[in-house]
Amino acid sequence: MSDTAPRFPRRSALLLLGTAIAAAAPSGVSRARARARDAAAPRPARRVDGLLARLTLDEKISLLHGATDPDPLGQAGYVPGVKRLGIPPLRLADGPAGVRVTRHATALPAPVLLASTFDPDLARRYGQVIGREGRALGQDVLLSPMVNLIRTPYAGRNFETFSEDPLLSAHLVAAEIEGIQGEGLVATVKHFALNNQERDRMSVDVRVDERTLHETELRGFEAAVAAGTGAVMGAYNKVDGTFACEHEALLTGILRERWGFTGFVMSDWSAAHSTRASLLAGLDLEMPDGTHFGTALATAVRDGGVPEAYVDRAVRRILTVMDRFGLLGGSPPPRPDRDARAGAAVAREVAEAGATLLRNVRGTLPLAEGTTVALIGPTAARPLVSGGGSAHVVPEHADSPLDAVRPRAARVTWALGEDAFGKPFPADAFDPAFDTEAQRVAAGRTWTYEGTLTVAEDEEWTLVLHYTGTPPHRPRVLLDGEDLFPVAPGWSEYFTGGLLTHAEDGLSVRRRTLKPGRGTHRLSVTAQGHDTGGLFRLRRITAATRAEDVAHAVRAARAARDVVLFAYEDAIEGQDRTTVALPGNQERLIEAVTAANARTTVVLNTSSATSMPWLERTGAVLQMYYPGQEGAAATAAVLYGDTDPGGRLTQTFPTGDDRHPVAGDPRRYPGVDGTELYTEGVHVGHRWYDAQDVRPLFPFGHGLSYTSFAYGDPDARWTADGLEVAFTVRNTGTRDGVDVPQVYAGPSPDLRLGQPVRVLAGYRRLALRAGEERRVGVRVEPRILSSWDPRAHDWVLGTGLRTLWIGASSGDLRLRTTARVTGPDRSAG
Repeated sequence: MSDTAPRFPRRSALLLLGTAIAAAAPSGVSRARARARDAAAPRPARRVDGLLARLTLDEKISLLHGATDPDPLGQAGYVPGVKRLGIPPLRLADGPAGVRVTRHATALPAPVLLASTFDPDLARRYGQVIGREGRALGQDVLLSPMVNLIRTPYAGRNFETFSEDPLLSAHLVAAEIEGIQGEGLVATVKHFALNNQERDRMSVDVRVDERTLHETELRGFEAAVAAGTGAVMGAYNKVDGTFACEHEALLTGILRERWGFTGFVMSDWSAAHSTRASLLAGLDLEMPDGTHFGTALATAVRDGGVPEAYVDRAVRRILTVMDRFGLLGGSPPPRPDRDARAGAAVAREVAEAGATLLRNVRGTLPLAEGTTVALIGPTAARPLVSGGGSAHVVPEHADSPLDAVRPRAARVTWALGEDAFGKPFPADAFDPAFDTEAQRVAAGRTWTYEGTLTVAEDEEWTLVLHYTGTPPHRPRVLLDGEDLFPVAPGWSEYFTGGLLTHAEDGLSVRRRTLKPGRGTHRLSVTAQGHDTGGLFRLRRITAATRAEDVAHAVRAARAARDVVLFAYEDAIEGQDRTTVALPGNQERLIEAVTAANARTTVVLNTSSATSMPWLERTGAVLQMYYPGQEGAAATAAVLYGDTDPGGRLTQTFPTGDDRHPVAGDPRRYPGVDGTELYTEGVHVGHRWYDAQDVRPLFPFGHGLSYTSFAYGDPDARWTADGLEVAFTVRNTGTRDGVDVPQVYAGPSPDLRLGQPVRVLAGYRRLALRAGEERRVGVRVEPRILSSWDPRAHDWVLGTGLRTLWIGASSGDLRLRTTARVTGPDRSAG
């Protein structure tokens, strides 16, 4: 395709890329030559060209933006087809941990738990479940997987992605995409690029140097392209002052010209900000509507502001992917039946394999059969299946840990411990009195209350509203004239799910923490019945109600031999955490319970890293993240030793809010005046802890077994395919178990570039019988031993004598060896 369209002037120097053209295109290839090469390349499939020639301009544009589905299935997006030419519509569903539609689907463990398995083969099977179910449930495109690195422990979607480490993330995303697309569902890797936080994600301007970009965040995206991903989703944020969805250096220079991506690029929902700039930069599909790629685009083409060749380019990319997946030609592949049993089996396997034992002393775990057990915490009785937002999946079933443990214990008791849904108000709190537990509003009617609320103590309260109806229909509650539960702007209001946003009876829940002050306060409530009528409750959580819950939990702990305390943190798209500490009263709960019974295991159903000032009081800590629909059975299996806890941390756990890579520097997070600086450079995650000599709570790769392992006889040699590292692993305990030995590589002495102290270079997941010894080989690819040279705008191999460590984590390095890497050193001079 000839490209003679006028170009926008570009900045002479991008902080992102240094010299943008040279960095984006292959070494020595100018932008003009790259385009000439593309124009001379073989034409796309004859079928696609034939359809493109017959499409009208309006029909072409209809394929470039989302629309309202006439037969919705609850999916995230819909692109209408062109019926007269046999082009079917596309339905696009969220799916980080299962297919998110209104019908039931397998709720798989969160991707961060999948990543904890360190098992690309299992990631491939995880993808196969989603791919099959997506097709079975009428979907064509999956809006997953997410491969943005875990850069800050506060990021609200850390549970939806894999790791802080570029290598591990690259391996897992490639395998999952192969699984998804092998079942005929188009995968969408997201969010391209640098969408590493939820706070200010719609507007934050990320500034990152060229080398950091390529060595960290882009590794996973490059692997996804190499695996053949059909689609890429552009991010919300800006990169060096330009929105990601209109960033030519990213969408064309790197994605297409450097990596050879041939699929289509879509915007995140409402992430497109322009018509001409976005289309010319390389955005092909605007979602979820046609604000910029609908009427505005048609007008721009007809007025001559946008050459139709760019419309054709975008349409061709979309149709080419559709043709690749058999959706064109009038006979698309038949949709399979959903295999719920097979999906459940994979969900349980992943949850067991990713279960990460962080601490185990005094023989606390595994639990013995037939003892008395106290289960404590709301997620002991109500399963926390998944996080909220676009990752939320409603399964056909999900047992609670209480259900799973009860058959295995002589006696089981349960105590709430931490109340998230509130206690009823005392009858005399309101004047005039009204029923705060079950206030019904008839259809078509408006219910109002004007009165006073009396507060007896000067303390912090959390007011909790339970209600029926959609967000705009929420009852309006004013305390001293302030609206306590205003409707959140934009999509944020609809990012619900997880544990805390719905009560057990299905009512929606919102909370507001405040300190009203002792005395009398004006209260006004207005509730609409709308077409079907409604119901609401108003409750509160106070210091007194929390003390009662803790006291009950302590009594249960004292009466039992073993305690399993389930702690939670309910993460959701659209907002970041404010601390790595457990929310609410849970730290005080754990301290009280562990003081009452030292045989306490804390099970963490959390999204990301957690600080643990209570750690030394516990007997054991088991990290289960959001374990999916089979999480209860998997948790019980690990607690009772049916399976070895085989998970390892894919993110470093800091000791607190002041000891992690973005702590204490608002320029790094959340940004200052709308700009965020990635000044940590290539020292992301565990690399930062090594560079700064900061001791974490738990290092990257950490995880315990119910047995023990010894490593020995290391050896490494350089070959044409990279470094071959070999060593021996022996199970020195009396139980069968799982180990994940890891290989780390030190810096090259020949590169004139600052390098990490060590990088993850490889790993193996092993299941060894008691007493078994095995010789293990790990291949370290040349790319892992290379650095991005910003002068050459390319990778350069790090030659010379390289140190290699073998260990059980980045903080438990047990063996050391060296090998000489040979090859051209283009950075030296």
